[in-house]
Amino acid sequence: MSASALCMEHLRAIAPFNHLPQERLEWVCDRATSLQLSKGDYLVKEGDLTTTIYVIASGRLGITRQSEGLAMPIGQHDGPGYIGEIPVLTDEPAPVTIQAMSDCEIHSIAGADFLTLLHECREFERQVFRLMQQRVRGLESFLRGREKMAALGTLSAGLAHELNNPAAALVRSLSEVVPAIRELEKMNMLYGQQQPDEADTQRWQSVRDAGYDTILKGGADAVTMSDREDELLDWLEDYGVAQAWKLAEPLALAGIDIPTLEKLTASWRDNPTQLRDMGIRWLALSFEMMSMVQSGQSGAERIATLVKSMKSYSYMDQGAQQMVDLHQGLEDTLRLFAFKLKQGIKVERHYDTTLPKLMAHGSELNQVWTNLIDNAIDAMGDSGTLTLRTCQFQGSARVEIIDTGPGIPPEIKSRIYEPFFTTKGVGKGSGLGLETVLRIVENRHHGTIGLDTAPGHTCFAVCLPLADAEMIHA
Repeated sequence: MSASALCMEHLRAIAPFNHLPQERLEWVCDRATSLQLSKGDYLVKEGDLTTTIYVIASGRLGITRQSEGLAMPIGQHDGPGYIGEIPVLTDEPAPVTIQAMSDCEIHSIAGADFLTLLHECREFERQVFRLMQQRVRGLESFLRGREKMAALGTLSAGLAHELNNPAAALVRSLSEVVPAIRELEKMNMLYGQQQPDEADTQRWQSVRDAGYDTILKGGADAVTMSDREDELLDWLEDYGVAQAWKLAEPLALAGIDIPTLEKLTASWRDNPTQLRDMGIRWLALSFEMMSMVQSGQSGAERIATLVKSMKSYSYMDQGAQQMVDLHQGLEDTLRLFAFKLKQGIKVERHYDTTLPKLMAHGSELNQVWTNLIDNAIDAMGDSGTLTLRTCQFQGSARVEIIDTGPGIPPEIKSRIYEPFFTTKGVGKGSGLGLETVLRIVENRHHGTIGLDTAPGHTCFAVCLPLADAEMIHA
């Protein structure tokens, strides 16, 4: 079905075209091009370079924006109306995708003609910019929400990754402790029925307690343990212990040597029953259980540390402003990025330990560190050095975040803080990360942010004022 031509009745029903004089309405109608969209057709795709204004005579258009590979709905436009002024007025690629949600009658106006109308009619210009401001604010609001959700998703993924190992260790340890306790109880009962010599019992218990202490202190070093494990395995096999390889490792971890085993088993060597090697099994199982407990405790402590870091990062249960330790905020942020840093990125810290705390919006500053560190990691890829440096500079606390990535090209350096500007592909970045950083630093904390960049060195320097009334030394 062919589209009908644009007529003045269409334009008079649309603000701001209803502010144009009749001769200009006729001029627009004469120069417009008509097209018909079927449901599902694309009018504009995000990232397209377009210089056209589209008048919607009838039908409905859907507006989406790519986010992590998904088309996220932003809104809809019903006819009569118009769309497309943002890329025409900003000379930027289309920030959204526009698709027909029903059959639509569309009329296109060249961007140059639209600019001519702006220059000629003050009221038309005023209405256009008022509407564009509303649309940009709506887009910004959506993208800020997506930016926060994306940051939360990144941190949640990192936290889940970091929690997985200690949680698995804790579960594994707890699941194995109960069978070990039951086996030890059985051994103790069988041993007690033999009415053993008290001095002999004391010798076994003393060796066990000394082994516990060794395990709790971290066990033998790797080289010593490997050599000792081989020696113990040979001795255990000569002694006739079944599955000797299972016992050698916990005995070596506890620092047990062959002379100790010789002394402990001297009075049991000729015993024809299972008691001949039960003492060795009891000792090894005791050490194994202590190792399980220690592993579970380490896992629990790691989980507690991560939860504490997350609470500290978000300033949970605290007021809007707090006395903030900048170093703590940087470290909390680094912990949540640990899964990314393990890929081959080295972290160097140069902290000024005399730097005082300052009154600030703690969770917002951590959002600044999150955006800057995340960008630095992305810039370096799989390897590089991330440097964090703090100092006092001209009455301010200065935080530098430095990466060894390729640097920011000179031609875009002046634009990196612009809303919606991004060097990432469609759907990979909102273009609001550094704009958010700038807003938090300058508007919320009256600070400044500087950039020094070259291939192999990019430094973002955040300076936050240290007012005397807001200073408190750690």
